[in-house]
Amino acid sequence: MQATATTESAHAARAREGTQPSGTLIIGIGNNLLGDDGAGIHAVERLGGQTLPPHVELIDGGTLSFTLLEKVEASERLIIVDAAELEAEAGTVQIFRNAEMDAYLSNSARPSVHEVNLLDVLTAARLRGRLPPRYALVGIQPRDVGWSCAPSAPVDKAIDEAVEIVVGMLGEDA
Repeated sequence: MQATATTESAHAARAREGTQPSGTLIIGIGNNLLGDDGAGIHAVERLGGQTLPPHVELIDGGTLSFTLLEKVEASERLIIVDAAELEAEAGTVQIFRNAEMDAYLSNSARPSVHEVNLLDVLTAARLRGRLPPRYALVGIQPRDVGWSCAPSAPVDKAIDEAVEIVVGMLGEDA
């Protein structure tokens, strides 16, 4: 019920402002100088090599900040890819959609800096009545977050899996 109210208010806010949602926004979050922490950035780079629908926009979100709030609010669908503490084996990929994502970000025992910032951006969009009606987090369990420009082997493989998942999610629109 909450998701429906949020969706309706986001559409109502856009209608009042005369703006239309821009499609699907995919943001890769992370620091690609810290090994597996850059998983989201690497995923967006790999997605850039795919043939994607024209309504899809890819953004290297770095460590995420409120500078992306307007882009988030203008999208019809938001997909975030990030290294996430899943309390699982390195390279595990998990999808959190809408309320599941809210719960994960709100209840994570060890949220990363990105997850805290992501929660802040989503909360701001929700408070302004402009949260995209559909949003998801594709989380990848990191192994190594030390100085490195390359992800560890299990996370590198997981990035490919995350890319396949995101492409599959885009296919749900068809």
